[in-house]
Amino acid sequence: MRVLVVGSGGVGSAFVAIASHREVYQHITVADIDLAKAEAAVATAVDNDTGDRIVAATIDASSEDAVAELARSMRADVILNACDPRFNPPIFEGAFLAGCHYVDMAMHMSQPHPDKPYEKCGIRLGDGQFAQHPVWKNRGLMALVGMGVEPGFSDVAARYAADHLFSHIDEIGVRDGADLVVEGYDFAPTFSIWTTIEECLNPPVIYERERGWFTTEPFSEPEIFTFPEGIGALQCVNVEHEEVILIPRWIDVDRVTFKYGLGEEFIDVLKTLQKLELHSTEPVEVRGMKVSPRDVVAATLPDPAELGGQMTGRTCAGTWVKGTGTDGNPREVYVYHVVDNAWSMREFGHQAVVWQTAVMPAVAIELMATGVWTGIGIVGPEALPADPFLELLDQHGVEWEWEDYVDRAPAPAAPPERRPA
Repeated sequence: MRVLVVGSGGVGSAFVAIASHREVYQHITVADIDLAKAEAAVATAVDNDTGDRIVAATIDASSEDAVAELARSMRADVILNACDPRFNPPIFEGAFLAGCHYVDMAMHMSQPHPDKPYEKCGIRLGDGQFAQHPVWKNRGLMALVGMGVEPGFSDVAARYAADHLFSHIDEIGVRDGADLVVEGYDFAPTFSIWTTIEECLNPPVIYERERGWFTTEPFSEPEIFTFPEGIGALQCVNVEHEEVILIPRWIDVDRVTFKYGLGEEFIDVLKTLQKLELHSTEPVEVRGMKVSPRDVVAATLPDPAELGGQMTGRTCAGTWVKGTGTDGNPREVYVYHVVDNAWSMREFGHQAVVWQTAVMPAVAIELMATGVWTGIGIVGPEALPADPFLELLDQHGVEWEWEDYVDRAPAPAAPPERRPA
């Protein structure tokens, strides 16, 4: 498989470090507008002694023609979009022009309803991509959308639960939490603040069978969810996320939500940014120059990819499922993946959040390369078989697990139940 990675930030460079260990990746081009950043990502690769298996290139990700031209010149089979979702449309279109399969980790951005933003959906996440399903299908190309950790692993986890653990599903709720601490900073997000502002301050989307998709106010429906392996109880709130759009398309479910364990301090910072309109992406003039307030916020904060050495703790991504088990009794489970920052730094030199995000498309593209995951058109992770993905994920050093839960907490006196060998 020949892969073009567009973007060499934290996740793009972590993908290179991970994928370079796998023989199925015959050639990887990592491209960025900053060639030095792309070259730094290449330097983290293994099995590249001759320098021709993994190479760096420059690219303007805002130009679909530039994306297509580089993909053709590198004879890429698939393009991995490792940029923030502002660049989705040109990278997505560039892949189509080049005749490449496409993988992203966040879908095309949404636009709130003009009149009732906290009641009705406007343009939903990914609507622009799903509108292109017929032409991608006719070309025999697959666009695997939302294939990071959340969305991505969380969708695969939902597929696994639906296939193996439940006869009927009342609710699927993706729940994300961590006990990560960054020493030396009062406020230091462990993932892109640009993307975090986008998904946390946009109207959250909820799916219900009788209502379809609808929206609510940011940080609504707070609940206490207890994360496994000692991470513990965190308050989780609604935010906008792709799983709520994707999961009901392929899994029969009554309700779908996504909630982050953000913490009160983090929520207060986001609310302050919104109150001061520093979350805005609309440029304002400052001393004769046009600048986006959100870009200024991002520029003043530390780069999440460079925080690994000052970070301790673990991050947990997972999917909580409630319904009727295969035995006909009520059941509640949490299917999850925990990464310890000390481990990811020691083994790969990347902090836990970016490593966990990057390993998921590395697994997915390997399954595409070997013909285990196939499809045409616009495809979500839950449309594909979960078992081979989860088996391959285990080979990367951190195993996924699931536990029975009661009232959003691990079931008492029931140790983590492991899959059959």
